[in-house]
Amino acid sequence: MKEIKADICVIGAGSGGLTVASGAAQMGLNCVLIEKGAMGGDCLNTGCVPSKALLAAATYVEGVSRGPRYNQPELKAAPDFQGAMDHVASVIKKIEPHDSVERFEGLGVNVIKGAAVFKDPHTVETGNTRIRAKKFVIATGSIPFVPPIEGLSETPYLTNETIFENRNAPRHLIVIGGGPIGLEMAEAHRRLGAEVTVLEGNTILPKDDPELVDILRGALAEEGVTVLEGAAVTQVRGSAGSVTVTFTRGGVEETLEGTHLLVATGRRPATKGLGLEAAGVELDGAAIKVDARLRTSQKHIFAIGDVIGGLQFTHVAGYEAGIVIRNALFKLPAKVSYRAVPWVTYTDPPLGQVGMTEQAARKVHGSKIRVLRNDFSENDRATAEKDTQGFLKVISTSKGEILGASVVGKGTEEVVNMWSLAMSAGLKMSAMASYISPYPTRGEISKRAAGTYFTPSLYSGKVRFLVKLLSKFG
Repeated sequence: MKEIKADICVIGAGSGGLTVASGAAQMGLNCVLIEKGAMGGDCLNTGCVPSKALLAAATYVEGVSRGPRYNQPELKAAPDFQGAMDHVASVIKKIEPHDSVERFEGLGVNVIKGAAVFKDPHTVETGNTRIRAKKFVIATGSIPFVPPIEGLSETPYLTNETIFENRNAPRHLIVIGGGPIGLEMAEAHRRLGAEVTVLEGNTILPKDDPELVDILRGALAEEGVTVLEGAAVTQVRGSAGSVTVTFTRGGVEETLEGTHLLVATGRRPATKGLGLEAAGVELDGAAIKVDARLRTSQKHIFAIGDVIGGLQFTHVAGYEAGIVIRNALFKLPAKVSYRAVPWVTYTDPPLGQVGMTEQAARKVHGSKIRVLRNDFSENDRATAEKDTQGFLKVISTSKGEILGASVVGKGTEEVVNMWSLAMSAGLKMSAMASYISPYPTRGEISKRAAGTYFTPSLYSGKVRFLVKLLSKFG
């Protein structure tokens, strides 16, 4: 068996693993990167990139019919499902070289394709190669969680890992799960011509502000996406092109027939087959247990990304990779903080969050919070575009400390970016109210919302008296 000695061994070539491997190699360390699947991981191949590419194609089809909104003729576009999927494939192919074996080998990383198995705390094996390393980083990501529904294992179904391989346009797509993946794919397929029904056992997007979720719920209904909440799926049966789902809702049993089934009920950490017991790495439920420095129970073994549970986002894995680089490479005791982690569900309108929602803030701070808001209906750019749906809600303390921001509407992702930066930098409401924003932009909504923090004091009786007094001096 071939043996390799390395400074650091990274298991998993997704966003987090690639970041660590790249950083280690460019620092001159001997780095081994092991990946059993496709380079780029879930984000490039089955997650963020293909889903946003499909949404872009679907949005174009829907957008050409918006002429009457601008006093223009209505255009008709027949959806081309095959063409949309070809677009998805082309986008992945365009980005692939950035995450390729060739690029990382060019950086000096020793890339090995295969499944890694720990043999002891300092050794992993893959195929006929044994790697002994001073430090390890486990970045194996997650896999779709498939619930134990009767008949599901015998019925053809799609997950986010297989839906982008489907080239047959669904006549009726049934989606089990009302999270970000389920809703994004529901809207995309509806715009590409499919009838779509979403079955959610509880409420859609439970981690987001209910007031904003209600805006999205209405928008999906207007597009013709049927969303059934409180629908507990009890049985699935069928064959390719014909599936039947049985569920209970409000104590009543119902059945639904469709042509395709998408299971979007979340993801679980990918730890199976890693040999974590041999490495002495402890689990916390299904996820790898880590401390604030992202060290496992074996201090020389780090873990990042979906495999440690928590917030399962590509950008979180990238952030955690930076924490590991500082700890493992520079010996700095860097610790994670998820206080300012943003996320966006890229539906139309998109819905975004950073920090605490109003509900979460009230649980911690009670009535000692300020809720600031501004509607896109008051935004001149949104008015010019005839797209004024949605609003921004900002939560702060009575002293102007920003606790969180929730936004729904076109441009949400860029608005959330600004509040994420503000929270990361420790800015207060005064900074957000005083910066100069170009006109007209949707981003002005942030400045206007922040300005309302000062409205009560600015126009108080004391200030009015002071201004009147000062006016007497010329």
